[in-house]
Amino acid sequence: MTQPPPVPAASPQFSRPCEGCGARVEFSPGTLDLVCPYCGHSQKIAAPARQVREHSYEQLVSTPRKPAAEIAEHHFVCSGCGAHTLSDALSHQCQFCAAPLVADPSEDPQIVPEAVVPFQLDRSAAREALRKWTRSRWFAPNRLKKVTEAETLKSTYLPHWTFDARTVTDYTGQRGEHYYVTVTDSDGESREERRTAWYPAAGTVARDFDDVLVVATDRVPVDRLDALDPWPLAEARPFTPDFLAGHHTVRYSVEPEHGRTAAEDKMRRAIEQDCRRDIGGDEQRVDSMHTRYSDVTCKLLLLPVWSGSYLYNGKSWQVLVNGCTGEVQGDRPYSAVKIAFAVLVLLAVVAAIVLLAVGNGS
Repeated sequence: MTQPPPVPAASPQFSRPCEGCGARVEFSPGTLDLVCPYCGHSQKIAAPARQVREHSYEQLVSTPRKPAAEIAEHHFVCSGCGAHTLSDALSHQCQFCAAPLVADPSEDPQIVPEAVVPFQLDRSAAREALRKWTRSRWFAPNRLKKVTEAETLKSTYLPHWTFDARTVTDYTGQRGEHYYVTVTDSDGESREERRTAWYPAAGTVARDFDDVLVVATDRVPVDRLDALDPWPLAEARPFTPDFLAGHHTVRYSVEPEHGRTAAEDKMRRAIEQDCRRDIGGDEQRVDSMHTRYSDVTCKLLLLPVWSGSYLYNGKSWQVLVNGCTGEVQGDRPYSAVKIAFAVLVLLAVVAAIVLLAVGNGS
């Protein structure tokens, strides 16, 4: 007789019961409260007895952990309906009764988040941000402006690494100085021509970096997330699982070692601008940079994003909404009719200018 497959052991879970009715409470965006979705009872989130800390990069990467690629799914058991769910998320909602499910971070084999920037916008505010975005799109079909909300809109915490560092950079390059000479062309006309004299340059610049942000998940396009800047990082709070209750939380899939490489790329672009300013002159060339990094620190931070999609003309279009500022980034359709009309108007304006110039010349 075939034996049924063994039931996997349940993952350690975090839960906070309602002080009013005993149901599981959820974090309410824009507050520091946990609210019961059934009886409406509200209770304050207990603030951790610590500040947000920066961790030594060397100590952080030496922390015992499993690589993201080897992490098994959490086995959630819903305290509301008893349903069993497998998920690679740190938190989500039961697909049967919508009860909040949160993994116990202290038992997770990955690095535990240090801080979280809580949601400031609730679902209705995120919908309003989406409405304003669709109505302000130039060259969008008129029917797009009637889209009132995303078909799916999910509050999601996305992981990011932040890096601090002191840098000292030795550079070599060239300083360009403009000068003008008078040249005479073949028909005897003289004109001033600008030229550039190049001189060798070298020097040292220093810069301290604070909270260089690196996306730590491959679930969302990096350029789309970067476009949601700026984030109110000063409002980050020490991590507590209470902020995750009732919301989806993605585990990090970018290890801190890869995160540092991405952070140094961002730093390098800023350092190159420092080198150019130090070179001075009218133009600059940076031939080499040698940067020394010290006091490198790092932390894992969760940022709030409303992610979803809206349906238009039979196609799904993805959008992201900054859960604090309401900044929207996403895909959108274009109206061929509006674009063609704009091109015709532009051509008409150019033609009118040409005719006016010809008329004035004759």
